Amino acid sequence: MALIRLLCLFNGKTVWSKTLARTGCRNVCSSPSRLQSMSAWVIDQYGSSGVLRHTEEIAIPSINFANEVLIKVSAASLNPLDVNMRGGYGATLLNLRRDPLSVMSSFSEFPLILGRDLSGVVVDCGSEVTHFAPGDEVWAAVPPWKQGSLAEYVTLTEYEVSYKPKSLSHIEAASIPYVANTALSALVNAGGLCRENSLNKRVLITGASGGVGTFSIQLLKTWGAHVTVTCSQNAEGLVRGLGADEVVDYTAGDVAEQLEIMEKFDVILDNVGGDTEEWAMGLLKPWSGAKYVTLVSPLLLNTDSMGLLDGTLRAGLTLHNKAFQNITSAGVFYRWAFYAPDGPTLDEVSQLVDAGKILPVVEAQFPFTQVPQAFQKLEQGHARGKTVVKVAEDDEVINAAESEQDVHETLQQH
Repeated sequence: MALIRLLCLFNGKTVWSKTLARTGCRNVCSSPSRLQSMSAWVIDQYGSSGVLRHTEEIAIPSINFANEVLIKVSAASLNPLDVNMRGGYGATLLNLRRDPLSVMSSFSEFPLILGRDLSGVVVDCGSEVTHFAPGDEVWAAVPPWKQGSLAEYVTLTEYEVSYKPKSLSHIEAASIPYVANTALSALVNAGGLCRENSLNKRVLITGASGGVGTFSIQLLKTWGAHVTVTCSQNAEGLVRGLGADEVVDYTAGDVAEQLEIMEKFDVILDNVGGDTEEWAMGLLKPWSGAKYVTLVSPLLLNTDSMGLLDGTLRAGLTLHNKAFQNITSAGVFYRWAFYAPDGPTLDEVSQLVDAGKILPVVEAQFPFTQVPQAFQKLEQGHARGKTVVKVAEDDEVINAAESEQDVHETLQQH
């Protein structure tokens, strides 16, 4: 099932989206060609932070499809996925999604713009866009096969975009979309949890002080779950403040031993990977439909190292064997989860944010000129929330909303 969900994701479909009707938005036609350029951070090869390069000569992305919107980015945030993608992680499958003929051609993804989160303002819309209009403040998670948010402008389909929570600044809003989409994909699609069935469910989150963990704690508490987390001692105040019921300090001794004395769990969300699953499976309630969900799967690593066909087959075999072993020996489910960008999902998250039930957790903020330093901060590990990059000054975003007509007229001239 996890591989089926991944294939749906790479086909541009999400598992639990719904169509939301919005009215009062006007449609704007855009020219597909563009002679303007923008500022962006790019990589021209895979490697360490030294491959990051700032340029002002990247073409502003065109609206090539009638359902796309052009967004001026105010703020973006970094995730571990950005560090991994900078090193080439997932390039085989992502390049296939970018260009299905890449396996038979000399296709190059470079220059590549990283960054998955954004908050900004819509400045132009395709002719069939009905959900948004220029001037709307929005947030989004950018699919990993598209050019990212460490740039002045991004083009996305309207179904990948959502209205920004009114209660948050762009800096705060940029910290949420990627982790929200990832956590909901893991907890709902793979973990089977939702608002209606989570009351008093016991959930364990490993590595809970990062972005996905801090969001998951808050979401699960709004659903009424009992949440246990693992983190280091100096993050205990943060996770308890977000609602964690029990905290296990992984620096204070053997984590498995500390958890084994507790009541068993209905769901485990693993953000750590490694040997965690070797001891975590025994913490689930046997023969109860309990689920172990990991966000650290070998699929992309396998396709990178073994090639598309062999890597996919090896990953599928690994998943099948582990799932079969656990369901037959203890009646528990073993599942992989994947990040799934989804605008309608963010609509629901936005409501929770504006209701005060989800708070942004921003650990560090960097100006756009210091993107390499932001990456270095993220690579230090031990995250306490998100690292955010301020792409545009507030007055630039206001000007973007006010000058939409000027942008549109310029496009028409070209």
